Formats: sequence, structure tokens, C-alpha cells
Amino acid sequence: MFLLEWNFFMAGACPLDQEGRVPEGISVEEQAKLCVENLRAALQECDAALKDVAYTRVLVASGDQADLVAAWQAIREEFGSHDVPSTLSGVTVLGYSGQLVEIEAVAAVAKE
Repeated sequence: MFLLEWNFFMAGACPLDQEGRVPEGISVEEQAKLCVENLRAALQECDAALKDVAYTRVLVASGDQADLVAAWQAIREEFGSHDVPSTLSGVTVLGYSGQLVEIEAVAAVAKE
């Protein structure tokens, strides 16, 4: 039996580089992978990992379903065998100039 020790609510992992900007000219897939990389770093700061993510909401700034699918596939690849429940939504715009993808996440770390 596991007892829930911590919940972490990650509000918006964005595709930002080391300078705090969205790299110019990168694809939806590359932005999705960068979002996961930044999510992974934030989780690590909380002694958590992708395997601890209990839910995600993936936002893609596009009206083209192919872009949503491309972002989703890139994110699923990064999560590997951890099949986290998720919501995938197309939106009109996101907060940073050039931003196409954002991932909100809830992580739950169990205490044995």
C-alpha cells in the first residue's frame, strides 16, 4: 500500500531555452520535447520524475489536428512506457512569442 506524500502542480512547462526564450523556427515536435525537458527539470527539483506524473494537459496553439497529433506523439515518446492520463487541446494562442506547445502536469509522489 502507498500513502500519498506529495502532490505537485506544474503550471505550464513551456518550450523555453536557457535564455528564457522560445527558440525560433523549431517545429511543434521539437517544442513538445523541450517542454518535457523543462518539466523533467522542474520535477527533479521536487525529487520527482516523469513516472510520478498522474495527469497532464497539453495545449497546442494550432487549429490543425495534425499539429496536435505531432505534439502528442513527441510527448508520449518522452514519457516512454508511463501512459499518463492526459487532455490534448488546440488553443488559439499561448503566452510567449512563437510558442506552440505547453504542458500542465500534476505529479503524485507516494510514500511506501
